Order: sequence, then structure tokens, then C-alpha cells
Amino acid sequence: MLRLVLALVASALVSLAAPAAAQDRIPSHCVALSQVPGVQYLHRASWAEPIASDTVRIGYVDHAMFYLRTPGGLTAMTDFTGFFGNVDLIPDVVTMNNAHSTHWTAFPDPAIPHVLEGWADADGPRDHSLDLGEMLVRNVHTDVRSGGGLQVRENGNSIFVFEVAGLCIGHLGHLHHEPDAAQYAALGRVDVVMVAVDGGLTLDHDTVVRIMERLRASVVIPMHWFGRGTLDRFVVRMEEAGFAVERPGGSDLVLSLTSLPAQPTVIVLEPALLSD
Repeated sequence: MLRLVLALVASALVSLAAPAAAQDRIPSHCVALSQVPGVQYLHRASWAEPIASDTVRIGYVDHAMFYLRTPGGLTAMTDFTGFFGNVDLIPDVVTMNNAHSTHWTAFPDPAIPHVLEGWADADGPRDHSLDLGEMLVRNVHTDVRSGGGLQVRENGNSIFVFEVAGLCIGHLGHLHHEPDAAQYAALGRVDVVMVAVDGGLTLDHDTVVRIMERLRASVVIPMHWFGRGTLDRFVVRMEEAGFAVERPGGSDLVLSLTSLPAQPTVIVLEPALLSD
């Protein structure tokens, strides 16, 4: 009897220690290779509007910055530069890459609980595996060019992977080279990928298309495009490679495992700062 009472007390203490808004994460399949059948993606909505328990909202803010928002209200922001709009929001976690100042800030709000820097410091690469309950955030290191493209800075970029709602969402950051076999293996399966499509500052379009064909993500979201001409050239190349293209006209969408498109699809989101 005493053992049962102690077990119940321990269980209650664990429950009290958990954040009030935390929810269990739907298991992902990031390291599995099986294809997940699905239908078309769901409609877009306001960034703060509640969503179903098995979904995640993805919004394109600017340049390479996106937000991800869970049903429990967790918010992650990628390649965070500090300003995302005039809204009352403190992200739970922000990720940054410092290939350029437009992918990070030296002065993130100290109220942000988790600031994940994706580049190596004097002690070597920073490895992240942050479990927030509804969301797991991890990274895979890649190198970047420096010195006018004549030098290589090892581990200067991170591909951040967000495991949420059973989905594996990869943000490639300021990717300067095709991942090698070990990096592809560490990345695992990716359902949704955000990729820079500027055509040369990061990678040329042929290399980007080759990476997208290798990843075979259900949803590809272009970023870092610097103009409609560059974006449209990338879209044409992806169509030629057999990807469908959708232009919903908004800045965000809601996805779930069961709403992934049956055919790998480029979804063009329009960048927009957050507003109430």
C-alpha cells in the first residue's frame, strides 16, 4: 500500500513540473524511409488562430525566417533576425545561422527561453537536441564559403529539423554545398523543407533541384529568392523535375501527416511580417 501511495505522489509531482501548455509530441518518422500517403494541404489562417491537435502552422515571415506554431501554442522561429512584426509574441525557441547578418542577431530578446546558434564556436560544432514536448528541435552541421568564396568555414551553418505533429520539417539555412552521405543520413526523412533558391549566393538551381530530388519531401517551400525572376526560374526547374506547384497567395499554411500532397509539391508562400 505504501509503495502505491509513493508512486501516485511521484506521478503527481511529475505532472505539476510539466509546463501547463505542454502536450505530448506525436511520434515522427524522420528516420524512416516509408512513403506517407496524403491529400492536399489545409487552408491558411491567422498565425495565432488555434489549430487541430495533429497539425502545425508554418508561416513565411521574411528572407529565411519562418515561424512554426503548434496546437499547444509553442512557437519556433528560424534564421531569426530579431524583428518579425509588431505583435506581442516571445518565441519559445529561435534558431540562427551566421553566414550573413540577415540570418541571425547578436542581440536576441533575453526573454526567449531557447536561442540555438547553428554555427561552430571555439569549442567546436554546437549540437542541439531540444525537446519541448510537442516539438523536438535538432540540427545537422554543414560548411559555408567565406573569404569571397575562396575559403571554407567548417560547420558555419546548421540544417535545423523540427519534429512536430508527426512531421519532419527541415530548414536548410544558408546551405552552401550538397550534403554528403553522412549529413543526408543524419538529416533522415524530411516531409517539409524550406530551401534557399537565390540561384548562386547559396547554391545554383541545378544543385538545389538535385538535393530536392534526393530528399523527396512532400512540400518544398522556397525562400531567400531576392526577386520574382529568380523564384520563377527555380519553380520552372522544379516542374521540369516532376514536382507540382501551388501558389496559394498567402504567407502561411497548416499541415498534418494526412494532409500532405500525394505528389511532391512546391508551395510558394508570400513573406509577411506578423500582425494582430
